[in-house]
Amino acid sequence: MLVSFCFITGCGGNARDIVGTWRTSPDPNAMIWEFSNDGSVMMGPNRGRYTFGDNNRIKIETSIATSVYQIELVGDKMTLKEPSGSKLVLTRVK
Repeated sequence: MLVSFCFITGCGGNARDIVGTWRTSPDPNAMIWEFSNDGSVMMGPNRGRYTFGDNNRIKIETSIATSVYQIELVGDKMTLKEPSGSKLVLTRVK
């Protein structure tokens, strides 16, 4: 399946709000995700790139996999929803 994406270059919305450190659960040993201004992401030990598409979608590419999620950011909670319907909720680390 070919999906085309428009890269948002740091202007408003999710592009700015996603930058920072996020945890997958309250457990202190939970995986940490770190999103940077330059479009890079660290998911635990895995380095990758992220880009935003239309309709609140985010594409995350690593050497292991490429995933597309529907993204919702509300305060310090980020929800990534897969096309299959499963969700991953991350909490901003302060």
